[in-house]
Amino acid sequence: MRSFVLSAALLLLGFGQAQAQDAAAGEKVFTQCRACHQVGPNAKNAVGPVLNGLFGRQAGTVEGYNYSAANKNSGITWDEATFREYIQNPRAKIPGTKMIYAGLKDEKRINDLIAYLKQFDAQGQKASQ
Repeated sequence: MRSFVLSAALLLLGFGQAQAQDAAAGEKVFTQCRACHQVGPNAKNAVGPVLNGLFGRQAGTVEGYNYSAANKNSGITWDEATFREYIQNPRAKIPGTKMIYAGLKDEKRINDLIAYLKQFDAQGQKASQ
């Protein structure tokens, strides 16, 4: 029985490590986002809005970006769970969004992307690590 419990604990520990967020890997995932979005201290709105300070921000509120009515009126405040749903299928989460991205399906890559984006505050500064 003790070996079963130990084995189960090691399995769960390994699963937790496999699901851990990796900001460096997330930066690589972000390269596909970079075609439309920017982050960092010199980020500017492009095809898509700046993603600095994304988590905790209400959707459709980046100054100077022309959002769709669907996004502005979505009532969404970005958190990990909401972003996770959105990035998997933007048009399903916010019907009428201008975002034409087909979606990111891989959970590990989504976790890594979230870790990368969470580093940037509203001014584009990376949080101390």
